[in-house]
Amino acid sequence: MPQLLLEIFSEEIPARMQQGAARDLERMVSDRLKAAGLTWDALTTYAGPRRLTLVIDGLPAATPDREEEVKGPRASAPEQALEGFLRKTGLTRDQLTERDGVLFAVLSSKGRATTDLVAETVDQVIRTFPWPKSMRWGAGTLRWVRPIKRILCLFDGKVVPFEIDGIQSDAITEGHRFLGSGELLRVSDFVDYRTQLEKNFVLLDVADRKLRILEQANAACAVRGLALVDDDGLLDEVAGLAEWPTPILGDMDPQFLALPPEVVRLSMKVHQKYFAVRDPSKDGLAPNFLVVANVEATDGGKALAAGNSRVLSARLNDARFFWDEDQKVGFDAWNARLSGVTFHAKLGTLAERVERIAALAREIAPLVGADADEAETAARLSKADLLSGMVSEFPELQGIMGGYYARLAGHSDAIADAVRDHYKPQGPADTVPTAPVTVAVALADKLDTLVGFFAIDEKPTGSKDPFALRRAALGVIRLVLENRTSVNLQELVLDHALNGYDAHLAEDQSMERFKTFPSANRLALEIVAFFADRLTVLLRDQGQRHDLVAAVFALGDDDLVRIVRRVEALAAFLATDDGANLLAGYKRASNILRAEEKKGPLPTGMVQTGRANQPEAETTLAFAVGAARTAVEAALETEDFAAAMTALARLRAPVDRFFDDVLVNSDVPAERENRLKLLGQVRDVMGQVADFGQIAG
Repeated sequence: MPQLLLEIFSEEIPARMQQGAARDLERMVSDRLKAAGLTWDALTTYAGPRRLTLVIDGLPAATPDREEEVKGPRASAPEQALEGFLRKTGLTRDQLTERDGVLFAVLSSKGRATTDLVAETVDQVIRTFPWPKSMRWGAGTLRWVRPIKRILCLFDGKVVPFEIDGIQSDAITEGHRFLGSGELLRVSDFVDYRTQLEKNFVLLDVADRKLRILEQANAACAVRGLALVDDDGLLDEVAGLAEWPTPILGDMDPQFLALPPEVVRLSMKVHQKYFAVRDPSKDGLAPNFLVVANVEATDGGKALAAGNSRVLSARLNDARFFWDEDQKVGFDAWNARLSGVTFHAKLGTLAERVERIAALAREIAPLVGADADEAETAARLSKADLLSGMVSEFPELQGIMGGYYARLAGHSDAIADAVRDHYKPQGPADTVPTAPVTVAVALADKLDTLVGFFAIDEKPTGSKDPFALRRAALGVIRLVLENRTSVNLQELVLDHALNGYDAHLAEDQSMERFKTFPSANRLALEIVAFFADRLTVLLRDQGQRHDLVAAVFALGDDDLVRIVRRVEALAAFLATDDGANLLAGYKRASNILRAEEKKGPLPTGMVQTGRANQPEAETTLAFAVGAARTAVEAALETEDFAAAMTALARLRAPVDRFFDDVLVNSDVPAERENRLKLLGQVRDVMGQVADFGQIAG
């Protein structure tokens, strides 16, 4: 079947936009062609510095003929209804058919040529393409990320004729701006297109460009006994900057290695798009860099390397200036200036935030085994580097530079590490600190953020989370779980984090949200519920069922470590036959009790045994429930949740036999009352472990 080849050739597309554009092109073309009734075998898109390409294999030459039956009004309907239906279908009354008193219209349409649909689709896609930023050029009305130069569009080897804002479709593309032949390339299909581009130094697929970069970069480093410092983000970016990427290894002044390695790497990456290089036999970076050029130089890249080295030296000289000047200023001056920096209009300045974090870190320190004085000191230093010259130039280094400056100022490694790492973890893939002082400051920082923004009602809504509160909550959860720190979240919020705002509330009349909040308890419950939601997401990603998290949270426990252990034990229990059958028995008992509750209060008190004519199954279950209650309470006291589940498992057989042998709603009131008491006790015993009513199944 025929093939469609489309290339939109333009001036340079920003690297960060290319892969998103390829996805948008695929989505927009697919949606429109499917809506027209077309199908195909395979669709692939490519994005590069100067072109977006789409190829579809197995497209039919035309859409199939269509015949559709549309139901209309009843034959006896008012005349206005009939006229409206005729206008809608474009038919006359005698063209309608009638069945069972209802009118139907049969609408037929001839298939359309695929070339016509492609021309319309390309026009619509180009005119409505969702670039993050676009521009208009010349006297036309067309907008694109950069000026479009030509549009190649072939179907079954022939040009699909159309014109968009003065740009006529054709079968012509161009090779590399510098290395190509300089001639326009006329192509016949995708294989010919790709082959001619490669002959003219254009690698169409970003995966091929990445592979070329890595292979040649590693080879260039290996010649001199060096190794490339991996950076996937930078690799993605430079693969979008060059159509024929050519790595070149350059040298830099070794004196710059006296700077922190993060500064050197960031200067290379942010300003110059260079890869850092290391010596495998030593710690730290090597006095080299690797630049990815878009040309193959005749001198092997020596001139390019030398020129880039001079530019890098200028950049690193700037970084060294900030490094030297920052050490002359220091923490006292930076902290003094924090009082002039607003954190949030309703939450005060950064200086006030630091005071809150310091007080909270001191409170948290004993819970995580940290020294309270060190935790408070680290917290007071944690935001100072935001006013440093280096972080002003490189915001990505916040915390990292503070750690270096704290160590140079004579603070202990524990304090310096806490300043450096207190923002962690900043995402699901980020590492979690384990040093006690760092954990204390990191928890304080995130809890202060959550409490403050929840109190002023700036909670996440839908997909919007402008203050990254979901990330902060996930950070708290991971810090607690991965360090196995048992903390009462509600108490931490209510008795510690909220206290940090007391002084601010007394002085700042703009804090009306705090003053009018129904109660601090309600705020704490909102935040704990938010943690529950985030924990559910985290555990679901790890393969746990969300309903199990809800069943455990329903008990009112907010110790995350304990909750996760309960969930794991509950999941293991429900995976067994005993667990699954007991859950079914619980739901049956709950349904009976719920139905009886509608009639009036359920009976409570001791279950009687040894009654005349009492079924053995009833007596057996009564004794089993008593034994299970004792075993469950003992297991929960020692937080042995596996033992608690084992105790519940012993109820499975007595519960099954009870429902097989005993009629709960006996005609004898005393029997009915005793059996309802017994089912209530079954529900209560199981409810000590989890709210089984929230478990699906």
